[in-house]
Amino acid sequence: MEFVFKRSYRGPLKGVILDWAGTTLDYGCMAPAVVFVEVYKRSGVDITMDQAREPMGAHKRVHIQKISQIDAVRRRWEEVHGRPPAESDIDEMFKMFVPLQLDCLAQYADLIPGTLEALKDFRARGLKIGSTTGYTDEMMDLLMREAAQRGYVPDATVCATEVPAGRPEPWMCLVNAMRLRIYPMESMVKVGDTLPDIYEGLNAGMWTIGLAVTGNEVGLPEAEVQVMDPEVRERKRARAYERMAQAGAHYVVDGIWDVPAILDEINARLARGERP
Repeated sequence: MEFVFKRSYRGPLKGVILDWAGTTLDYGCMAPAVVFVEVYKRSGVDITMDQAREPMGAHKRVHIQKISQIDAVRRRWEEVHGRPPAESDIDEMFKMFVPLQLDCLAQYADLIPGTLEALKDFRARGLKIGSTTGYTDEMMDLLMREAAQRGYVPDATVCATEVPAGRPEPWMCLVNAMRLRIYPMESMVKVGDTLPDIYEGLNAGMWTIGLAVTGNEVGLPEAEVQVMDPEVRERKRARAYERMAQAGAHYVVDGIWDVPAILDEINARLARGERP
């Protein structure tokens, strides 16, 4: 046979899967970062905010473990404790982390500006809304109640504790697709503010949109971003754009308010037979 015909999805987008902190609420992704710093401090080891943020997007226990593997943190741990951090140390810090995180989550639950408007746009397009998170089930129960009071209720939420492994593996996205009853995966978009968010979406065969300003990459609350020296702000913004693009994001924008226009571009690409 001289010709081979390839099956190609040419329909529109059917769903969007959103991250939580730094994407839809908690501008700057502050809630987990401050607790990671505190947990290590209580273990006798001071870490920087940048070190606390480095593995952001992972399951929280995995996040604590990855911080301990940063060379500078590992050296300080050995200076304080006379040995490398062990699995038992990670377990103990995670036990500390959970109540500390639960105590402060509500303080950082305000929606990021533009979130409700973007959600209204998604609904008007007929899109289903899923979500993934590195928070535990217990944390999400609290956070979803807070979000609902502010007008945000996704159609599905999957925690890293519900799947074999969290980001960058694709399982949370795939479980969302099952719960939302959406296929094929190229009819969905993953939106998030961390590099693992991008990897997660790519590994699931989805379109990906990175949010550069409102989340972990800039890592500052809205009030601080607004009063920052414009040159410093633009430098941080440019670095975030570059890092997310290098991670493979199909698109990078400032915040969730920019996502609707990108969906139009993706729909046009799908209509041409393009895939992520």
